[in-house]
Amino acid sequence: MSTKVVPSSHHVSSAFAVRVPGLLKFTYGAGAAAETIIGVAFNAFNFFFYTNIMGVPGTLAGLAITIALFFDAVTDPLVGAISDRWRSKWGRRHPFMFAAPIPVMACLFLIYSPPENIDSFGLFLWLTVLTVIMRSSMTLFHVPHLALGAELSADFTERTRVMSTNTLLGAVGGFGFAYFAYSFFFAATPEFENGMLNRSAYSDLAITAALLGGVIMVLSTLFTMRVIPRLPGAPAGLPGFTLREFFLDCKSALTNRNYLVLLIGYLLLSATLGTRDTIGLHMNTYFWELLPNEIRYFVVFGLLASIIGFLVTARLHDKFEKKPVIIASLIGLLVAATAPVILRMTGFFPSNDSEMLIPSLIVFYVFTASFGIVLLISAMSALADIADEQELMTGRRQEGIFYAARSFFAKASSGLGHLLAGIAIDVIAFPVGAKPGTVDPDMIFQLGLIDGPIAIVPGIIAIVFYLRYNLSRERHAEIQAALQERHALTEVTGSETSKL
Repeated sequence: MSTKVVPSSHHVSSAFAVRVPGLLKFTYGAGAAAETIIGVAFNAFNFFFYTNIMGVPGTLAGLAITIALFFDAVTDPLVGAISDRWRSKWGRRHPFMFAAPIPVMACLFLIYSPPENIDSFGLFLWLTVLTVIMRSSMTLFHVPHLALGAELSADFTERTRVMSTNTLLGAVGGFGFAYFAYSFFFAATPEFENGMLNRSAYSDLAITAALLGGVIMVLSTLFTMRVIPRLPGAPAGLPGFTLREFFLDCKSALTNRNYLVLLIGYLLLSATLGTRDTIGLHMNTYFWELLPNEIRYFVVFGLLASIIGFLVTARLHDKFEKKPVIIASLIGLLVAATAPVILRMTGFFPSNDSEMLIPSLIVFYVFTASFGIVLLISAMSALADIADEQELMTGRRQEGIFYAARSFFAKASSGLGHLLAGIAIDVIAFPVGAKPGTVDPDMIFQLGLIDGPIAIVPGIIAIVFYLRYNLSRERHAEIQAALQERHALTEVTGSETSKL
């Protein structure tokens, strides 16, 4: 297959040709831990807090998150395009990463500390505005941080190791904080047998997550600054940021076939995950009737699953192409995630009073999380490979816009999942503040339908698009060789020009 090749105007495509130092991988990956701490504190609890504690209708709560995600989805590619073109003594990525922590910390605290005596619509506005600001601020860290990871190495497998470390530390941060939250913030009290119904616990959760996540973001940014001189800069001939250039960047990214199929696949998968994430606490509390001190055990095994995924992904990429790994892990994720619900609805899963309930759920959860980690690492690593392909075709590296546009569609789709889940909660008239075990069984069955058979449909369609990805190891080696030849020619040409 012939590929149109455009000369590149810069000669550094990554900080390290092959191996990235272990300490740098760790300090880079720590940024993901900060993101997941903030993410768990917000994503796992906000819908339940506003619908079940504050009494906001599910449609309004879902709409608030959807509006914020669509707004956030616009800021992601903007930040990606701007950072791709940014020129400063701190490089292209770090100035934005430093700007994120303070507004993120403030907004997270305020989201779980709404004013007293305001109605549902006032709470809807409060949640919407603060979520827009918080998530837009988080974009300043998230997109440049992902782009930085793609720039650390040019090696096919080493990129997987970088993204594996990033994903593992993200899992440690997220699962670790979730375990802490269920163990301490939502522990049973004399007033609340189920700590999830304790309003004051949520403000303590927010303060802790904000401080911990914010400090780690700052430290990760500081300790990766030493690599700035080795990172690729904005090409010399690249125009400054304008809306016209921004749309041209997006158009350029979307003309890459491999990128487009990964993007659409992730969009569809995000709709599945967004729907299930939104009603996750409702499922745990009412469908499975789990207490917080029982939910925390899933966190421990989720961390174990993340370690399994971290250990096996690079080995899988050594033996297999990334495409079959992505497809197999996606199928495994969809089956393991929905099997318990479907088996319960058909009468083949332990009842809620059975001693086998929690062990059975944990087994499926470990498989779900393991497949999810492998899928995430593989997709992130594939995007870094596509950035090389894009440089060969256009002469420009666009990690920022690649990861940002992916985030755009994923968040827009996830936002739709939040909205649909919120509407569904209202349609089935799920009661506010109900005690587990007292909800109408028909309503519980309908909740299971949303979480299982309905939510899985977009994820199944995603498989069709992932099947069309075709950037193989052999093709990537050819791309790397062509880029190295071009960079060597650029250096020689530049040296000869300077002598004239």
